[in-house]
Amino acid sequence: MSRGKMHFQETAGLYAAAALLRLILYASFPGLPDLLTDRVEISTPVTSFKRLQEGLFLYNHNVSPYDGGVYHQAPLLLPIFSLLPDPSTYPIFAYILYIIVDLLSADALYRIAESGEAGASRLFTSARKDRRWSGYIIAAIFLFNPFTIATCMGRPTNVFTTCAILHAIAKAVSGNPFTAMLALSFATYLSMYPILLLPPLILLAYDRQHPSRKTSSILQFAGVNVLAVTLCLSVLFGVSHLLTGSWEFITSTYGIQLTLTDLTPNVGLWWYFFVEMFDSFRAFFLAVFWLHLSCYVGGLSIRIRPQPLAVLTILLGIFAIFKPYPSIADTTLFLAMVPLFRHVFPLLRYSFVTTSTILYSTFLGPAFYYLWIYAGSGNANFFYAITLVWSLGQSLLVSDLTFAILRDEWEVERPEMVGKEIRQI
Repeated sequence: MSRGKMHFQETAGLYAAAALLRLILYASFPGLPDLLTDRVEISTPVTSFKRLQEGLFLYNHNVSPYDGGVYHQAPLLLPIFSLLPDPSTYPIFAYILYIIVDLLSADALYRIAESGEAGASRLFTSARKDRRWSGYIIAAIFLFNPFTIATCMGRPTNVFTTCAILHAIAKAVSGNPFTAMLALSFATYLSMYPILLLPPLILLAYDRQHPSRKTSSILQFAGVNVLAVTLCLSVLFGVSHLLTGSWEFITSTYGIQLTLTDLTPNVGLWWYFFVEMFDSFRAFFLAVFWLHLSCYVGGLSIRIRPQPLAVLTILLGIFAIFKPYPSIADTTLFLAMVPLFRHVFPLLRYSFVTTSTILYSTFLGPAFYYLWIYAGSGNANFFYAITLVWSLGQSLLVSDLTFAILRDEWEVERPEMVGKEIRQI
């Protein structure tokens, strides 16, 4: 109880300041949320708040929200948002909901950071483990990140996915595997791709088991948790079927991500490639792109087995680059996890180049999109070129962080090599 009070006393001011900042922005710039909602960097066909409003309108008028091919989000979001007053008339209630979700995500990050799992896991303890930031700093970095604030104001629905993923990791770290699997199931239900996080999350939950209910067999532990995820997803799908009266939501919500039928521009790599793709090759390259996205899971989970939290962080960075419909919300989640590995920051090699590349594409991305869509003085190549630079910046960060984590492991195994230059061959 005293620990919970200390946690509340330490973070209450931070959370209040973050909430107040968002409310001030909403009040001072009332047109900004709608402006950001229209931005392709924030909203995608599967997360757009405006598309959610259209689906909500159909739902409230007893029409299937999936008629017309506009709404591509999970059915259970509809009854949740139908409880709120009309966002176009009373937007403050939606604003408050999104602020609360941001604070819940920050609280999960705080608990992950305070666990110390990033620097000292069950199978690996870094020699640099004491060089870490507190949970307070980690939560502050997340809450006051401009990308986080822009995402909150743009109101895409993947903030709920972000919150669910962070709580899944936090619960796994705290020794509550069933709650972690429940949170991951909800994230998977909302966005599909989080199911790929299941193997490293099971490893993390296995390593952090409570001694009083510890399972010695990892296969048995994995089987029980896979069954828990399957049951949770089955219940969510069953409730969705009862809500909509059909299974149409499966093709509309998850089928669009598998087949990429909506080629609305975004900050990802898929849309332009498949705009130029001949129909006869489309199925083949869809399979290749999805295989590429999923193939990292097994390799990273095996190679960096002693550090499952590092695997989860790296995978979140990979998904932010290579998933079908990425946005800056996915990058925000990855950037929120990176400061957990403060102890390996001295081992990063391309910090300046990575930061410069991300900032360069952040400022030029909207300009290139304006030249293409509004000024008419550019074409799709303009915007796709800057999204390639954006992806390059994230790729540099993912690869550099992976190198730093592996180098840290290697120096623990071979102390005589600490500080010596190495070359990758």
